[in-house]
Amino acid sequence: MAHIVIMGVSTGGLPAAYDIKAELGAGHKVTAIAAGPSFHFVPSNPWVAVGWRTRADISFDLEQPLANKGIDFIAQPVVEIKPDDNQLVLANGRVVDYDYLVIATGPKLAFDEVEGLGPKGHTVSVCTVDHAEHAYEKWQEFVKAPGPVVVGAAQGASCFGPAYEFAMIMDTDLRRRKIRDKVPMTFVTSEPYIGHLGLGGVGDSKGLLESEMRHRHINWITNAKVTRVEAGTMHVAEHDANGQVIKEHQLPFKYSMMLPAFKGVDPVAAVGADLVNPRGFVKVDQCQRNTKWQNVYAVGVCIAIPPVEATPVPTGTPKTGYMIESMVTAVAHNIHHAIKGEKPEKVATWNAFCLADMGDTGAAFIALPQIPPRNVTWAKKGKWVHWAKAAFERYFIWNMKRGTTEPLYQKLALRVMGVNRLKE
Repeated sequence: MAHIVIMGVSTGGLPAAYDIKAELGAGHKVTAIAAGPSFHFVPSNPWVAVGWRTRADISFDLEQPLANKGIDFIAQPVVEIKPDDNQLVLANGRVVDYDYLVIATGPKLAFDEVEGLGPKGHTVSVCTVDHAEHAYEKWQEFVKAPGPVVVGAAQGASCFGPAYEFAMIMDTDLRRRKIRDKVPMTFVTSEPYIGHLGLGGVGDSKGLLESEMRHRHINWITNAKVTRVEAGTMHVAEHDANGQVIKEHQLPFKYSMMLPAFKGVDPVAAVGADLVNPRGFVKVDQCQRNTKWQNVYAVGVCIAIPPVEATPVPTGTPKTGYMIESMVTAVAHNIHHAIKGEKPEKVATWNAFCLADMGDTGAAFIALPQIPPRNVTWAKKGKWVHWAKAAFERYFIWNMKRGTTEPLYQKLALRVMGVNRLKE
């Protein structure tokens, strides 16, 4: 009997636990390990930050759903990985042996790379539900005495969608409160242009998002590097196409949400260069296996993917739900092959699909594959996206509670494209 351990139980780790158990059956043991007891639907965090959702709306306890599928669950942080010994060391001192390890930790949030950035500094975040709740506390204070807002993504960021979403969700919420006229808003991003998204753009994402931001009176600064943040002031260096500073901005704000760069989490990064790249992301082959320790797999935000292209200010490549879902499927099949003594052969598709909520409308982007040149590039805008994302939130959480192994993002992407093509 093989023992498969999943380290991290979120957007990648929870489906991985379900898929691997379904693939291997009762003859093998699957254990999921998470730092805390609950699952949170991360894409809903921007809604939590303005009070449109609560923690209870987007989370559930993991133990019973996993037990229902015959999966062991441990709610303890991992503090050390010993890949030569096939062991994990937990914060309470427990040692967990494994035959196969799947790393699905998500990222470490590198707020410390910019002085004054993050919830411990002078800006808020929507990267975790804890951060989103803190952001909502600050939002409630802000709307009583509104002023300038700065929102965006710092240099090295690899997840830009939530920054655009939150800018437009804030705009919608402020208009509903009839105080939008009191809030100058500036979008600051390391992207070379609006709508780059870390993907080199998707269809006419540049024109689509620029138009939406002009319509909402949101100014922007691209090729931006945040040099430091003080209380009420963000210092931003704007660069040209050659990476030279062309203007220094001092942006006043009463409320600011900035996404940070990501790194690998500490126990993963600590293993060293055989496992991770210089940023601490797990190096994997096309079968999602680490090249040295081939019983170690990784899925999701924690894996190393090179940028789509060189940009004047560093940007990373996002890992979307659709892409992560295909990694999970590949890992489940490949571990089964390995257990049977066969050569792993399943390769993730690495396609991108994103529903970006804009508060009262939204935009959908599909890139097949994620990294250009592409076979399919597709972008649409409409109120239906706002409602589709809300419906998918409920659908995804419900399916995660019941332990589905269906490809939920793939089904949604096909449905969205199919419905729109019928309209056309």
